[in-house]
Amino acid sequence: MTTQNTKAYIRLFEELSFETIEGMEAFVCPNVRFKDPFNDITGIAVFRALLEKTLSDVSDPIFCVTNQVLDDKTLFLRWTFQGHVKGLGNWHVVGMSAVRFDDHGKICEHIDYWDAAEQFYEKLPVIGGVLRMIKRRLQV
Repeated sequence: MTTQNTKAYIRLFEELSFETIEGMEAFVCPNVRFKDPFNDITGIAVFRALLEKTLSDVSDPIFCVTNQVLDDKTLFLRWTFQGHVKGLGNWHVVGMSAVRFDDHGKICEHIDYWDAAEQFYEKLPVIGGVLRMIKRRLQV
């Protein structure tokens, strides 16, 4: 069951659409926790809303899992995400996720790890320049 849910969960992101979001209950817990550099949310309704917001805010989103390792009740994913963000331009993120399963094989937690400073904030006007300057000063 975990392998089937693993495939379904990866497909949810790689084929992200309003249609694929609708079937999440089959493999995601009602009280799922999702955390990334911008969000820390609990509950499938809020998680669904976050994915729908992604589809509304990002044109032509492409999510690609490049590596995966399943270890007992944890799935580790390395992925890339790209798309055009309204008001910000093209965006490309490389990250990793730790996805945990409950005793029934459903996804109960998804925690993303990626560098928001380098892959997001440094690309913003004004603040990006300041962050890049600070980064250069701290480099060896």
